[in-house]
Amino acid sequence: MNTNPPSISAQMGVDAAGERARLESIQRNVDAFTIGLIEDLRIEACWNCLELGAGAGSIAYWLAERCPDGRVVAVDIDTRYLDVGRAANLDVQEADICQEDYAPGSFDLIHARYLFCHLPTRDELIRRAAGWLSPGGWLVVEEPYHLPAETSPFPLVQRLLDAYQRKYREHGADMTWARGLPAQLARSGLSEVSYSGNLGRMGGGLEKDRWLPLITQAAPELIADGLITEADLTAFSDLLKDPAFIDIPQITISAWARRPWDTPNVSRIE
Repeated sequence: MNTNPPSISAQMGVDAAGERARLESIQRNVDAFTIGLIEDLRIEACWNCLELGAGAGSIAYWLAERCPDGRVVAVDIDTRYLDVGRAANLDVQEADICQEDYAPGSFDLIHARYLFCHLPTRDELIRRAAGWLSPGGWLVVEEPYHLPAETSPFPLVQRLLDAYQRKYREHGADMTWARGLPAQLARSGLSEVSYSGNLGRMGGGLEKDRWLPLITQAAPELIADGLITEADLTAFSDLLKDPAFIDIPQITISAWARRPWDTPNVSRIE
């Protein structure tokens, strides 16, 4: 995920290696859930797909393999982490999705993950994306819903997440917007609205906890602003090594809906 205006990682002065580590940590932890959702939509080999905020590309690459007779457009404002030659049916586009537009009815599937919550025109972009769907096409959006930092049973995590969430709010992100996502899909004229939740996990003996790269990425600015200390960062790294440390920092709310079959000459595929 990268965003417009300049991504939060860019605003925080994060280096490319740190950003890649963050993106790959997200992929490791949530790709299986995302792929399961899309598979349940009975994805076809001929589908044309749009991956918004493609990040490091794992879902775009999977879609290109899964839809060999279709086309996959992977768009991001920063495409450094994408392999443009990965597949013949993969089209990597470096673009600002808040300004980019596509012809109505262009895509059978549009997917975005951890993107809209960072965009100032998030509601309008949902409505626009709904218009890019072909009749019967699906819009799948996955966004984080951060649990209140003060509800963590760990004082260190309370402090870190409070700082992390505060900094993201300052950069224009809304980490609770996902609660209204199903309603937003319905208001955008889509039907068959469904949703699910994927509990985030911090600690618990995971070999590569996704939260260490996230907190480490934001740490320089958080430390500079006096919100956390270097000692906090070291203590967090140590805490993650404790198999008895388990916390639930967020829920990913995944919502999907379909453009109605409103074109007479389009046959519905079951």
